[in-house]
Amino acid sequence: MLWRGARRRCAWCGGRRAFFTGWFSKQDRCHTCGISWQRGYEGFELGAAAINAVITFGLLVVGVAIGVIATLPDVAVLPIVIILGIGAVTIPTLIYPMTYTIWQAVDLMMRPPEPGDGAPPFVP
Repeated sequence: MLWRGARRRCAWCGGRRAFFTGWFSKQDRCHTCGISWQRGYEGFELGAAAINAVITFGLLVVGVAIGVIATLPDVAVLPIVIILGIGAVTIPTLIYPMTYTIWQAVDLMMRPPEPGDGAPPFVP
């Protein structure tokens, strides 16, 4: 399920473009299986934001380590800060849709769907 989510697919059925119709625009239900991306409780976006923060901070820490090791013994602080500052703005934007589908995969592993969580498949 995590692999499906990392590829912007529905974590439950693997349907392509399941929730996102564009990079930032999403629909309520999967085109294929009809499962809702929120699944009926408040705060679902907080989990997706946490996944985004963990991935972004992890990549920034790796970037700091690589920058420091590559420029030893005289660490080039300003270039590292500029490059990582640009990364801190662009990485969350680039991984935005994947964080929602990854969080949905985590949520589905913790709480498998019950009858009524799905709906008839979306027909455009």
